[in-house]
Amino acid sequence: MSTDTPVLQSLIADRWIGRQAARSLHSAINGRVIAQTHAEAIDFGESLAFARGQALPALLKLSFQQRAAILKALAGYLLERKEQLYAISAHTGGTRADNWIDIEGGTGTLFAYASTGRRELPSSNVVHEGPAVALGREGQFLGSHVLVPKRGVAVHINAFNFPMWGMLEKFAPSFLAGMPCIVKPATATSYVAEACVRLMHESGLLPAGALQLVVGSSGDLLDRLSETDVVTFTGSADTAAMLKVNKNIIARSIPFNAEADSLNCAILAPDVEAGDPEFELFVKEVAREMSAKAGQKCTAIRRAIVPARHIDAVASMLRERLAKIKVGDPAIEGVRMGALASKEQQADVAARLAALSAGNETVFGARDGFAPLGEGVAEGAFFAPTLLLCRDAFTNEAVHELEAFGPVSTLMPYEDFDQALALAAKGRGSLVGSVVTKTPALAAEAVYHAAAFHGRLLVLDRDAAKESTGHGSPMPALKHGGPGRAGGGEELGGIRAVKHYLQRCAVQGSPTMLTAITGEYQRGGKVQEDAIHPFRKHFEEIQIGDSLLTHRRTVSEADIVNFGGISGDFFYMHFDEIAAKDTQFGQRIAHGYFVLSAAAGLFVSPAPGPVLANYGLDTLRFVNPVAIGDTIQARLTCKRRIDRGNRPDQPPQGVVAWDVQVMNQRGELVASYDILTLVAKLPAPAAA
Repeated sequence: MSTDTPVLQSLIADRWIGRQAARSLHSAINGRVIAQTHAEAIDFGESLAFARGQALPALLKLSFQQRAAILKALAGYLLERKEQLYAISAHTGGTRADNWIDIEGGTGTLFAYASTGRRELPSSNVVHEGPAVALGREGQFLGSHVLVPKRGVAVHINAFNFPMWGMLEKFAPSFLAGMPCIVKPATATSYVAEACVRLMHESGLLPAGALQLVVGSSGDLLDRLSETDVVTFTGSADTAAMLKVNKNIIARSIPFNAEADSLNCAILAPDVEAGDPEFELFVKEVAREMSAKAGQKCTAIRRAIVPARHIDAVASMLRERLAKIKVGDPAIEGVRMGALASKEQQADVAARLAALSAGNETVFGARDGFAPLGEGVAEGAFFAPTLLLCRDAFTNEAVHELEAFGPVSTLMPYEDFDQALALAAKGRGSLVGSVVTKTPALAAEAVYHAAAFHGRLLVLDRDAAKESTGHGSPMPALKHGGPGRAGGGEELGGIRAVKHYLQRCAVQGSPTMLTAITGEYQRGGKVQEDAIHPFRKHFEEIQIGDSLLTHRRTVSEADIVNFGGISGDFFYMHFDEIAAKDTQFGQRIAHGYFVLSAAAGLFVSPAPGPVLANYGLDTLRFVNPVAIGDTIQARLTCKRRIDRGNRPDQPPQGVVAWDVQVMNQRGELVASYDILTLVAKLPAPAAA
């Protein structure tokens, strides 16, 4: 065992552990030893105690907005050092394009969750899931829901295929939610995860213990978890099934989110003919999913479902495409497919392919001139792109049960669309499926039937093709995960992922109490009124519940006529007295948007001041009509404040949401909405 081979270290309780070599890790390209795991045992009691006692309080001193800012800075820090990560990641056998998914896809996910936090989360650690509902007749007893940090630790057990992206796509939402993370990467490619975590630790951006790294065995970690902790797992369905029945996880009802490999499919719809752009798109998508990352993607197409009349044409086109793919050391120009992650993976794929091949035809495989390019590749973990053809996929269950986690896919024909959808469902739950069609009605039918068996569905046609990210690309804004065999879990999905790491609680109380609890003004609660107009206050000076009751305005016929002339809205309800009498209102009424505009005229403070701009409207409803001669009045109340930090390209500011109620002379609500404004912060103190 080489003494100059680096020993990977675990980051436990904010210190690096590991000096004695244990297991050797090999380059997937040429088999050379590139790193060694450490032999020292990890004290997971210490790890969890540090996470709960040191990291958790530090994280909870920060708001969602502040943690989002850290994620953005961390993403920028890693992106500036991406070439270090590319150099290390090359040993996994991936091409530059493959490793782009892992490295820049990972940093992109950090950026995405930083943006999600900035746009959708408050400047606190309580998320209000409103609106509140009245539980009493007089409006003084309300109920609603809040989301708060779980006060626990997130344990992330990751797969070997994307050691950086797989880690960061889980870390980002759990960190944003205020949970310290303990990350356990798959050992085979743990050298990439270790390099990434080392950079994150060196950045100084994370509170101590917010991220811990386990290289090697997870030992008794799961046995030590408590009720407020969370476990996520990505990997094989067999391992997921074993881990989720851990006695401690079951006894303490610890959430366990699994994302397992699945037999994803792509369907060429029966409306597509040879020569259609969609026909070529289908072939291209299958070939790309077979070769990208050497097929080592949990979202890769394993089953290509094709109309029987096209099966030979599709097989021929795929064979032609696969024959052009150069396999070998990605450092060699022109190589488009690298190696599997390890020799162990190579052996596993070979064994599964042998089982899959029974009773099926080989359209393309190792026999077709497979010769990886590069020095020392005979000791690498290369595998030939292999396309099988199963003539009767309704009787050959193996094609729906066995997954060769490499560049292997199986063609299967169908006679009608119902058969195609039935074949798709035989996967017993998949992460993703694709339907390539040019007919919207077929797309709608496919999604209606297939959505119950898939976590995500891509509908691909010539219009979407230019911008499509492809069958196998999970997106931060969309859910990743699937039912059944795929694990039954959910990751990503924008703000949904953050909520997986928060605890939902129903709350009941008076409007004033719920205002204090949720950090949002609830109607019927106490308000503060003073001599200073709310629009004359800077962001820091505005408090939840600051309110203004405006003067009144009587609506005249001239108002309606003038507004119609300016807006061009001459709808009969506003101008035709005879027709209006036959409606439910029995008379002409003012334009809803006139009421909105008139209310703004009542509550704005027109002089220059801290309010910089109208940012938008939410929850607008026109509740009761306003007739000619009615008198309206508005109440403006600060509903919530979001401090989004200071940006170099903008003056310091925050967002204030104002609750607006417009009432008539009888006290009836006629319009209700939230208006969002950008409000300047107080000027910085002058330098001494």
